[in-house]
Amino acid sequence: MQEAMLRAYRFFDRFQGQDARAWLLQIVRNTCYSWLKKRRSFELVTEFDEELHPRPGPTPETVTAQKQEQCRVKQALELLPARFREILLLRELEGCSYKEIADMVGIPTGTVMSTLFRARERLQRSLTTHAAAKEA
Repeated sequence: MQEAMLRAYRFFDRFQGQDARAWLLQIVRNTCYSWLKKRRSFELVTEFDEELHPRPGPTPETVTAQKQEQCRVKQALELLPARFREILLLRELEGCSYKEIADMVGIPTGTVMSTLFRARERLQRSLTTHAAAKEA
């Protein structure tokens, strides 16, 4: 994050007054990809252990069901091609607009919309296929 903020500060003169959030997210994205390329041979991600940080309230049955559902969704997301996954996560988790995503990824807005449609369709198909197989 520090490297991204330094890059944003260094290149602030190139900011043309568009949406600052999208501009900064693009810098963070590019910084992350640069970092990943440099360290590809190392373990890049440490899993968040939810058992170490439990939320008070839900029953053990609810927690187990939620973990199973999260695992299913995570596996389904991992099966998506990288571009589909990236665009879907930017839209659904980050709340970016189509235009923001198009600017960040460097593709036309129409391509973002069609890619997002196909990503959602594949994700839904993957999740419903797994649910149908589980019921049978």
